[in-house]
Amino acid sequence: MTATTAPAALSAARRTDWRVPVAIVVCMVLWASAFVGIRAGLAGYAPGHYALLRFLVASATLGVIAVLKRMRPPRPRDVPALLLHGFLGFTVYHACLNYGEQTVSAAAACFLIIAIPIFTTLLAVLFLKETLTRRAVFGVLVSVVGIALISFGEGDSLDLNVGALYVLVAAFAESVFIVLQKPFLRRYSPLEYVTWTVLAGTFFLLAFSPGFFAAVAAAPLPATLAGIYLGIFPAAVAYVAWAYALARVEASKIVVTQYALPGLTLLIGWAWLGELPTMVSLAGGLVALFGVVIITLPARRAVPAA
Repeated sequence: MTATTAPAALSAARRTDWRVPVAIVVCMVLWASAFVGIRAGLAGYAPGHYALLRFLVASATLGVIAVLKRMRPPRPRDVPALLLHGFLGFTVYHACLNYGEQTVSAAAACFLIIAIPIFTTLLAVLFLKETLTRRAVFGVLVSVVGIALISFGEGDSLDLNVGALYVLVAAFAESVFIVLQKPFLRRYSPLEYVTWTVLAGTFFLLAFSPGFFAAVAAAPLPATLAGIYLGIFPAAVAYVAWAYALARVEASKIVVTQYALPGLTLLIGWAWLGELPTMVSLAGGLVALFGVVIITLPARRAVPAA
């Protein structure tokens, strides 16, 4: 019996190992395209209406899957927390990101969003009483310099771009969302967790419903199609894939994969919209990315005795 079950277990483990990197690659490509898709859609929509369109589509997609899979409802005691998670991770994050990308290029917005590890590090110090190493302090300072360059370099002159501040608020909200979600992925499957938090976030986005249907009717078709794409793929599919990976791998080990996002966004933005960030914001993005690398690189550890 042992001889027959061991190969099966080994085979299952190998399949799981393959699924995690595939899920991460899917996330990175789809999320990179989302920054560009937002810029494309904002040509025909107000930021709030566009966020609502995207997540009505995402909610409908996940709702159909929930019905087909007969998904279990959330525990009543978890509902307030799931509402908070949805508000932070989807309502605040995506509404602020949309407002920010009105004046910030897709690639520059992506560089600002990868500042999430900075906020996560500071939150861990404040609320989890973790120690801030000298290297982490240096990384935060380097990233702040890069973020400042992006914030002042996305306009026609070196003036503060308010859109960059919106994107930073989005990054902060998402960092809190990431910190909060890990324990819930022990109680819910990735699909369940994403479904309930997306529905919660969409509920709060209904605040933008006045004038929504008129906006859809007046919007150019490419902008609406971009919103539908964003709702199905970067929202529903990518968030399920990310939650799947996060449930199986420590967050600190997969957060480094997000270093690829700005480069992918830059390429997609150039191919889709012919858009490139300014040289100042590009330089700032590279500086910010370097700071994030400093923060997230694992510390050297002594090899334990056998």
